Amino acid sequence: MRLIFLGGIGEVGKNLFLLETDRDIVVIDCGLGFPEEDEFGIDIVLPDITYLRERRDKLRGIFITHGHEDHIGGLAYLWPELGAPVYATKLTAGLIEGKLREAKLLGKVPIQVFDPDERPKLDAGDFSVEPFRVCHSIPDAVGFGITTPAGLIVHTSDFKFDPTPIDGKQSDFTLLEHFGDRGVTLLISDCVHVESTGWTKSERVVGQTYEEIFAQAPGRIIIATFASLIARVQQVIDVAAAHGRRVATLGRSLEGNVRIATELGYLNDPDGVLIPAKVARGMNPKDLVYVVTGSQGEPMAVLNRISNGEHRDIEIGPGDTVIVSATPIPGNETSVFKIIDRLFGLGAEVIYAARALVHVSGHASQDELVRMLELTRPEHVLPTHGEQRHLALYTELAVGTGVPREHILHVGLGDVVRIDGDGVHIDEEEGPLDVGHVYVEGGIVGETTDEMLDARKVLAREGVVAVTVVIDELTGELLSGPDATIRGFSPMRRGIDLVAGVEDRIEDLVDDYGEPPAEGEWRHLERMIRDEISDYFWSSARRRPTVVVSLHAV
Repeated sequence: MRLIFLGGIGEVGKNLFLLETDRDIVVIDCGLGFPEEDEFGIDIVLPDITYLRERRDKLRGIFITHGHEDHIGGLAYLWPELGAPVYATKLTAGLIEGKLREAKLLGKVPIQVFDPDERPKLDAGDFSVEPFRVCHSIPDAVGFGITTPAGLIVHTSDFKFDPTPIDGKQSDFTLLEHFGDRGVTLLISDCVHVESTGWTKSERVVGQTYEEIFAQAPGRIIIATFASLIARVQQVIDVAAAHGRRVATLGRSLEGNVRIATELGYLNDPDGVLIPAKVARGMNPKDLVYVVTGSQGEPMAVLNRISNGEHRDIEIGPGDTVIVSATPIPGNETSVFKIIDRLFGLGAEVIYAARALVHVSGHASQDELVRMLELTRPEHVLPTHGEQRHLALYTELAVGTGVPREHILHVGLGDVVRIDGDGVHIDEEEGPLDVGHVYVEGGIVGETTDEMLDARKVLAREGVVAVTVVIDELTGELLSGPDATIRGFSPMRRGIDLVAGVEDRIEDLVDDYGEPPAEGEWRHLERMIRDEISDYFWSSARRRPTVVVSLHAV
């Protein structure tokens, strides 16, 4: 049997891995990722499913662990190429359907809803999948025990062992211990929070912080959080009700998730504090709480527009309290703190993770990771959902519990993990597969390539020079120009006028050419001009700008 990660290993986001026998394949999760700061123009990043597309006839099911974007966000883009039934809990299925509705796929995707408390066994070809409840930062999250021809695999998914979860549903320790008694061949464990000692704090401590802030806030309260953090929205509703405030949500994804969670019974509002944003516009600010998107500094999200004074409903000023109820994902720190600085500049009181306990992780800290190892007692371990430092630190943690170092796998995207009578090992003959990324830009999937992104990085780093040259096709003399335009850096360098320098070099080159290019040689002259400009900028300014030459013969 083979196990292959197409996303979510050595990175945070776009989770997707598959288990494969000669006859059948099952997929775990189908998420998306968000672009790095230097991936200019990209909206989202998807896993490369070329391997699956070529084996679509073997795919028996897509099993989803929970409703976060990095686990379900790829379905609306990739399902048409996969075509398999999707298995999910009730809330997760509702959130998936919301995305499918936007993509005009609702009703086309077969979704099988399961209840983990019923201990179902979901058969999919050579595999039998047993979901078990785990605590996370969204309700209805599960891991999977997967019985395969090569043994039992336990996938923790994103988890922590919260003793007092908001929905009252704790992780299923009994089933995890039962898996350990049966014998776990491989544990695939979340490790992204391994740098933190002890146990991750319960979600309930955030509610206690909200109580203190709500009691002191003189005016409007604005809380920015993840759109899928349903448990956090429930806490806002509960505390707002206790303080006589009403709650409005802003942000399309957040509004949709709140509506779905309310309809399915995962959000409770017995006091009717939730109101539409249009109703909130006419209310006294001190009676209001807004829950908004943008906790990660997203340019188009509500919090960023508020901080820039561009939101039609909210204009920040003294008396407002803004709570950024999230920790920046690595890479987002600069964007988040720019927003926080702007909000302070507008006179708001801004509370964030460095100032108060307004966010706790949904992932297990060291003692919980050890507890998972103790419950399942696996023969082999594969840490996932983390970057390289997390994988390395988790390895040391697992070795400390008695797992042999040689039984801990460090796997990369596209590696083929073989599970057979010889144990669990990376098959270096079959892999690694050529696994890349698929970019979504402006709603179009797959047209943007790595080469295009590399070109954008060069443009951003080195700038661009555009030159227009008009030559008499009969005499070879300059008729117009050369005209040079520089973008992305100063046209002056150490007192040298680079524009004038470029134009002089081109004039000399054309004069030296001496005669009109013969038929078929115009491209050669264009290339000579481009090379001359490149050499000039390197010698004069130590830059390698992108050079665009427009050569016209008249």
